[in-house]
Amino acid sequence: MIEFNIPPYVGSELGYIKDAIDSGKICGDGKYTKLCNEWLENRLDPAKALLTTSCTHATEMAVILSDIKPEDEVIMPSFTFVSTADAVVMRGAKPVFVDVRPDTMNIDERLIEDAVTEKTKAIIPVHYAGVSCEMTTIMDIADRRGLKVIEDAAQAIGSTYKGKACGTIGDYGCLSFHETKNISMGEGGALLIRDRENIERAEIVREKGTNRSRFYRGEIDKYTWMDAGSSYLPSELNAAYLYAQLEAFDKIQGSRMKAWDMYYEMLTPLKADGFIELPVIPDDCEHNAHMFYIKVKDIDERTAVIGYLKEHGIYSVFHYIPLHTSPAGMRFGRFVGEDRYTTRDSERLLRLPLHYGIKDEQVLAVCDALNDYFRGRDGGRL
Repeated sequence: MIEFNIPPYVGSELGYIKDAIDSGKICGDGKYTKLCNEWLENRLDPAKALLTTSCTHATEMAVILSDIKPEDEVIMPSFTFVSTADAVVMRGAKPVFVDVRPDTMNIDERLIEDAVTEKTKAIIPVHYAGVSCEMTTIMDIADRRGLKVIEDAAQAIGSTYKGKACGTIGDYGCLSFHETKNISMGEGGALLIRDRENIERAEIVREKGTNRSRFYRGEIDKYTWMDAGSSYLPSELNAAYLYAQLEAFDKIQGSRMKAWDMYYEMLTPLKADGFIELPVIPDDCEHNAHMFYIKVKDIDERTAVIGYLKEHGIYSVFHYIPLHTSPAGMRFGRFVGEDRYTTRDSERLLRLPLHYGIKDEQVLAVCDALNDYFRGRDGGRL
């Protein structure tokens, strides 16, 4: 059996968790939370990184810090996880969906400006599959229109756009450390802050609306309630697990990139013969091998391929149902322009097994099974 995902584990996690327990401090912002924040700041170069309980919560924080209020509008793709829109809806604002590019499945930057109204306050580009959106155009629109940019970089740790880390280009960036991501703490995330003047308020929002972070640093003699906020600090046990993986980041990435490259090389003949489409990586982007997907003819063929792979002990999955077609999406949001690619391509996309430690022979088995299906061997499609 070839699993679709196996949460990463490098071996030093348990030792760090025990060290956190022995320290006597297992709530947030202890030794390992600080080590994780420092690693992210040194590696990605934001003004500040703050570990959070999830990427969902990092996005909620970014929306609060961007002063999104009821009746405001925020532009985003419909092809994304629900958290992107939930963070906006929780503030009483409206998600405004636009179509994606068929090459990267990222928001089509050429359609954003037509969706801007007097109510628009922010843009949330989603770096799907760890491939950056076209950020030059997006930042130009935001600068001219006075809009905030919140990067949903849940899948994009280690990815870059024109040499700059995804999540550090807009006002705020949101990372995920869910068990399905390249680097994991089970559930967790991080908020990346571009501008130093936004750090203090972010710390307050993250600490239940208090200035307790300044108190712990000895900058004030008592702390108090300063702003609206919530409890966005992860446990030290989660942070300890994560830090072990951050230390092994290059090793984990090397394993994933090797598998990604192997998939691409071995499946290129199927692409050349018109059976499938493969991921596209624009010249300005360096991806992080977060996922490997193929696109097939239509939803019926995708269902058939998933079934065929499962019969051969291979687990594959499809991704999001477009948000604008969901009950909540129709209730809380609206789609601007024509849905040319969002629904069509979401129904064609199929994710293949990819995780840290996947073996070459497992990737080979997946590719062999796909060849068997598409070329008609072993009972596959003629």
